[in-house]
Amino acid sequence: MTSHDQSYRAGEAKGRTEEKTNQMIGNIEDKAQAAKEKAQQAAQTAKDKTSQTAQAAKEKTQQTAQAAKDKTQQTTQATKEKAQDTTGRAKEKGSEMGQSTKETAQSGKDNSAGFLQQTGEKVKGMAQGATDAVKQTFGMANDDKDKDHFPTNRH
Repeated sequence: MTSHDQSYRAGEAKGRTEEKTNQMIGNIEDKAQAAKEKAQQAAQTAKDKTSQTAQAAKEKTQQTAQAAKDKTQQTTQATKEKAQDTTGRAKEKGSEMGQSTKETAQSGKDNSAGFLQQTGEKVKGMAQGATDAVKQTFGMANDDKDKDHFPTNRH
């Protein structure tokens, strides 16, 4: 009976060994599956974060571009209004000078030629001043000639 007992014990040992082996394999498979899932989650998280960062950068770029566009439009409008204002003032000044010249010429008819000459020079100087002011406003002035008379605000 010894051989039968040995055979029985060998079978039991083999069964326990197989069971332990199967348990270890199951544990290894579970751990491998958990590691795989964890790696997939990490990859998905990184992908999501990258996508969010790219979207945020895109939005920031669009906002910056829109802000620049808005600023350009505001500057253009302000420049246009300034030019219209300056043109209007130049027209007014020219009209005033024209009226003044007309009045001066009318009253000067009765005066001597020397007086007319003197008045003409004054009117000429005023007209030149107005011309220079308009040229300065529109950036057409001679820099060397007008530097001392009109400060420039060119940027």
